[in-house]
Amino acid sequence: QVQLVESGGGLVQAGGSLRLSCAASGRTFSTYRMGWFRQAPGKEREFVATINRSGNNQYYADSVKGRFTISRDNPKSTLYLQMNSLKPEDSAVYYCAASSIYGLPTTTSEYASWGLGTQVTVSS
Repeated sequence: QVQLVESGGGLVQAGGSLRLSCAASGRTFSTYRMGWFRQAPGKEREFVATINRSGNNQYYADSVKGRFTISRDNPKSTLYLQMNSLKPEDSAVYYCAASSIYGLPTTTSEYASWGLGTQVTVSS
């Protein structure tokens, strides 16, 4: 199992930017596909972005495509999510997750390890 800790959340105005980080420890980070999910109050946890083990392939939810960028630094065992042009509807708790499923997993059931999340609030 890998342990994950998110950071970088906060309060930002609409149109602003934030960069989330997810520090991994335990098993070798580079062996996992990684993903970002988010959950707003009263809503189900939803997929945001995923990245393969080497970092050269990514996939995004339509709602964030062109605004968010997922990346990873394997030597530093860290996953990132650069969020630009933020909107109030992006407000949620953001979670990073690790998967051993082949490909670019996009559902919560495909991820075995989760962080505790970091709050992102976008004001209008």
